Amino acid sequence: MSTSPAPSPPDLPFTIGIEEEYLVVDRESRDLIHEAPPEMIEECRERLGEQVTTELIQCQIEIGTVVCKTMQEARADLARLRRTVSEVVRRHGFEIIAASTHPFAQAREIRRTRKERYDALAVQLQEVARRLLISGMHVHVGLGDDELRNDFIGQVSYVLPHFLALSTSSPFWQGHDTGLKSYRIAVWDEMPRTGLPELFESFAEYERHVRILVDCGVIRDASEFWWDIRPSVRFPTLEMRIPDLCTRLDDAICIAALYRCWLRLLWRLRRSNQRWRRYPRLLIAENRWRAHRFGIDEGLIDFGRGEMVPYPDLVDEIIELVREDAEHFGCVDEIEHARTIIARGTSAHRQVETYRAALAVGADEREALARVVDMLVEETLGGCGA
Repeated sequence: MSTSPAPSPPDLPFTIGIEEEYLVVDRESRDLIHEAPPEMIEECRERLGEQVTTELIQCQIEIGTVVCKTMQEARADLARLRRTVSEVVRRHGFEIIAASTHPFAQAREIRRTRKERYDALAVQLQEVARRLLISGMHVHVGLGDDELRNDFIGQVSYVLPHFLALSTSSPFWQGHDTGLKSYRIAVWDEMPRTGLPELFESFAEYERHVRILVDCGVIRDASEFWWDIRPSVRFPTLEMRIPDLCTRLDDAICIAALYRCWLRLLWRLRRSNQRWRRYPRLLIAENRWRAHRFGIDEGLIDFGRGEMVPYPDLVDEIIELVREDAEHFGCVDEIEHARTIIARGTSAHRQVETYRAALAVGADEREALARVVDMLVEETLGGCGA
């Protein structure tokens, strides 16, 4: 009888797709638009087809890349989408910003998009729905196998706070500095079925629990589980939903690449009959809070060591852990961009710096916040080409 080891299963493709939700601002007032012209949305659809859609609020436009095999392909398509949406809205006197909150817009003034699903959510959620003046970035990585998606949720949850910290872009809310790097998380957590995911022993167990809520009329389907990470209902992917919307294109690609590489790391461990430890939600939730409060400015807890570790050190560790996977995908430069983010700060840092610099030279509060919007408009299209 042969004693040679069984062949390893073939590597998965780990295809990637990125969704972003842009806020549309009036060029003159810098405030969010209250109502989207139908012809503007129609032109977006004519140029981008199913890659663009409306969202819950009329001042928001959502895009999604095609299914990509490389990070370079994802970057090119995301740049094209940002550029095209910007070209369309500019013809109507508007601009887009890639940030998870607007610096001074008032949620009560924003109109909701009329659609059956959104109407139902508004009735169900009431004031919670009216506060949803936030945008996010969702990263899909193709895994295909349901049991694999279920198994990886618990293992990847460990690094979700790390990715949130690297993405923060929502320090302001309705005209004031909240003191949090990602105030979006505070708003989002008012929703039901958000936050860290529930863990199940099998995908079948997950489906049984979904069915209970569907049969009771609580949800329509599993797309109304809005966890930080979830098995996508529409695609055979594991969808990460925790990041803020990155203002700079390179930052978005960096975080998407790190997530993709982390999943391949878990796959490599699985092939060796190993796994990343599942840590209690209590511990991960503490790091999640620290990420949305401090971003990259303070450390996160290293559970293995039982101590607080400076965030730059944690990023260095993650980069080294997934370097083999980045080399496999040809995205070493993309993941190492995380060090650049740390050196110059996230969008949240630049927003607060812009605001304070304006106040320091005599601007009033509204003018200082308007300058933040101008900075966001400029950086949203940076690196997207002509």
